[in-house]
This record gives sequence, C-alpha cells and structure tokens, in this order.
Amino acid sequence: MINKYDLKEKAIKLRKEGLTYSEILKQIFVAKSTLSLWLRSVSLAFPQKQKFSEKKILAQKRGAEARRSQRIEKQRIIYNNAKIDVGNLSKRELWITGVALYWAEGSKEKEWRPGSSVEFTNSDSGMVKFFINWLEEFCNVKKEDLDFSLFIHKNSKNALPVVKGHWSEVTGFPVGCFDKVFFKMHNVKTKRKNTGDLYYGCLKVRVKASSILLRQITGWMRSVNTQKIIE
Repeated sequence: MINKYDLKEKAIKLRKEGLTYSEILKQIFVAKSTLSLWLRSVSLAFPQKQKFSEKKILAQKRGAEARRSQRIEKQRIIYNNAKIDVGNLSKRELWITGVALYWAEGSKEKEWRPGSSVEFTNSDSGMVKFFINWLEEFCNVKKEDLDFSLFIHKNSKNALPVVKGHWSEVTGFPVGCFDKVFFKMHNVKTKRKNTGDLYYGCLKVRVKASSILLRQITGWMRSVNTQKIIE
C-alpha cells in the first residue's frame, strides 16, 4: 500500500516536471488542499515554468474558444427570435421604416439653404442598400437619378479598388459610379475599430434635382413626429 510520504514525493516529482495541480490530482487521489500544502515550497526550473505557462496559455485559449462558441450560439438564438418578432412587414410598414431611416441619417433642408437635395450618408451596407431600394419603390426614383460620393480615410487610399468593388456589389451599380472620392485625414490615435480590411468608408447617396422630393419626405417625417403611441 502506498503511504502518504510516497504520494507526496510523487506529487513533488510530477510538479517539477511541469504538471498542473489538475493533472497531478488525476494520478494522486488526495484533497486539493493537501496537494497545495505539499507543493507550496516546490520551485519550478525554467523549462518546467515554460512548459507550465504553455499549458496555461493553451487552457486559456480552449476556455476562450468555448466561451466564444457559447456566445455565438446564444447570439444565433437571439437573432432568430428577433426575426420571428418582426415577421413579414407590409408595404406601408416598409415605407414608414424608410421615412424614419431618413429622419435619422438623411440630410435636411435648411432655411438658409433652400433647394437642397435628398442625401443619405452611411457606412452600413445593409442600410444603404435598403435606402436605395426604398427610393426606387416609394419615391419613384430612377437609377439614373442617383449620384454617389465616397468618403474614405486617406490611409486607405491603396484599398480604393476593393472599396469601390464593395459598394458596387452592395448597390448593384457599376464600379465607375464611385469615382467621386473624398479623402478624410487619418487620425493616428483614433479609437475607431473599423480601420482594417473591413473598412469601406462612408457612401453618400444623392438624388439629383430632388428639392421637391426632400420637402415631401420632410412632410412624412413631421407627420411621424406628431404621432402618439396608441395602447
């Protein structure tokens, strides 16, 4: 029968080999508090410390990946439930959605600048695509009536062909429609996160000769603004 002294010696030997407490406890069946007491004065040599650190890093990575998988699954369930909540929108509901979208993100006519055009600027691909479809469906705007301006940080100048290709794919317009480019000065200390490969700048969608349409949309917005929630 193995006595506690032999178990302690084995535990110390395993620890010096770089095994973690969890790994040692799988071979030596004692309480964790006992093991901790036995090993509190055991020093690890550099190779063992390095081996232990590598195991710890791998364990942390496995834990992080497991948490990421759990988060993605929870997110998927939330998105699916939210999709069910929305259901199929009626044509009127889609129209009101576009009005609210322009209210939030579109340009407004100023008293000191009458005759402004309908302009919508955003970096969100889905939002831009929805707005263009909304213009065509509810405002009778033709494709040839649309004009585009691209705003992108100067440090992304070399990625311009990719950026133009992205917006061409999003909108369904030829790449040549995105030649009007304005470069923004890059702030080296920026806290923005979308400065890498997924940065496509902002796209401004303008409707040519659309001052009357802008006033009509403004009227829609004002009407929405006066509505009260009916319980």
